[in-house]
Amino acid sequence: MTDAVLWALAGTGFSFFMTAAGSAMVFILKKEDIFLQRIFLGFAAGVMIAASVWSLLIPASEMAEEAGVAGWIPSCGGFILGVAFLLVLDRFIPHVHPGSDVVEGVPVHMKRSSLLMIAVTLHNIPEGMAVGLSFAAAAHSAAYGDAGAAGMLPALILAGGIGLQNFPEGAAVSMPLYKDGFRKRKAFLMGAASGAVEPLFGLCMVFAAGSILPVLPWLLAFAAGAMMYVVVEELIPEAHLGDHSNTGTLGVLSGFLVMMALDVIFAV
Repeated sequence: MTDAVLWALAGTGFSFFMTAAGSAMVFILKKEDIFLQRIFLGFAAGVMIAASVWSLLIPASEMAEEAGVAGWIPSCGGFILGVAFLLVLDRFIPHVHPGSDVVEGVPVHMKRSSLLMIAVTLHNIPEGMAVGLSFAAAAHSAAYGDAGAAGMLPALILAGGIGLQNFPEGAAVSMPLYKDGFRKRKAFLMGAASGAVEPLFGLCMVFAAGSILPVLPWLLAFAAGAMMYVVVEELIPEAHLGDHSNTGTLGVLSGFLVMMALDVIFAV
């Protein structure tokens, strides 16, 4: 368990660092570039789709079958629960998306900056959960065999993929905030802070999985469902800003291809 905690902390810490690095683009780019934003958001969506399938749903099914349970049961059940979890958060937690004046969730009297911060933080929760659970699965599954970094390779690939897509995602957060009137420094800090939930939820999932190993396949599928909700609800629609744009589509396909290649080539 100690190894899983340390690896999860390193993996989610890397994701947080990449979010902060991407948010720092607000100091380099002079203004929000819609073309780049479509690519960034599309790429992030593609990575998350591939990661949900190869790094979460497939391992969940395999672990369940090794335990003598039909693989589709925890995969489908956990997926549905993950979607329901994000649906509830999206429905009840007050937030407003960058570039929008519509407050979603329960009506409250809060500053726009606070509502924006909540919005950009929500979709990082599933990513932290996914990385933490992946390391927990690597630590407790005989399928990973070798000790050390070699045994953690599948989880390291997922953490690397999530970190990779967090760079453009961080920029896609800080730039709209800057456009909404925030100073560059505050836009950067808010964009970077949105990734701070990943180490927190990653570690929580490691500890939770360590105490209830029989439901680990369900938790992996749960993280996949939560990530897919974010992709469909937020990333893909925002990646297709404008009419008849194929830029976001190519971004999604590129992200999917990169993450799929990492899993297929190295996780063997």
